[in-house]
Amino acid sequence: MSDSETIRQVLENTKTIALVGASPKPHRASYQVMQYLMHQGYDVYPVNPLKAGDTILGRSVVSTLDEVPVAIDMVDVFRNSVDAGDVVDDAIRVGAKSVWLQLGVINEPAEERAIEAGLAIVMDHCPAIEIPKLGIAPVA
Repeated sequence: MSDSETIRQVLENTKTIALVGASPKPHRASYQVMQYLMHQGYDVYPVNPLKAGDTILGRSVVSTLDEVPVAIDMVDVFRNSVDAGDVVDDAIRVGAKSVWLQLGVINEPAEERAIEAGLAIVMDHCPAIEIPKLGIAPVA
């Protein structure tokens, strides 16, 4: 899937993250990972069409990647493997630099499309696990 060097490069070259599938429920992994990434200094934008207009961890939720108000470095995907393909295509279209598919999310055709479009891609990993494992410093 994804090697440690790719993971390190993605995390060290990321400042802004669009987190697709963000949940306002504190017990959900997407909420916990968003909170962790924010504490690490990343600028995280929650994306969830069912919660658009609400706030999660003080950030306004948007419906789509098109509505994220800044350039996106990484799209972090909390969707199932099939739905992740559409998110990858959206990430390519909006000019994101990388796509991160969470633990258990694997879509090899989408991975190929991302690579062909010049995006870095990480599959079946969690940044909240990889950051401490690799000793990556908080974003300045």
